[in-house]
Amino acid sequence: MSKSIFYHAGCPVCISAEHDIINLVGAQNVEVVNISEARSRIQEAENAGVKSVPALVTPTGNTLHINFGASMADVKG
Repeated sequence: MSKSIFYHAGCPVCISAEHDIINLVGAQNVEVVNISEARSRIQEAENAGVKSVPALVTPTGNTLHINFGASMADVKG
């Protein structure tokens, strides 16, 4: 694999993360897969180690799960 693959489900958090990933690594270095539209690629994502979306699978095979759990304002409380 020469590109990272960014798997997501099309929700607003996923779309926001997609834009950030593209800005960080460059559109030429990442393939974006919306698994709600490309359902045939769900098994591929699972085989790559994706446990939740959004997730980025790097060219070396590392799976990076991206999740928005709480804002910094919530953390700072």
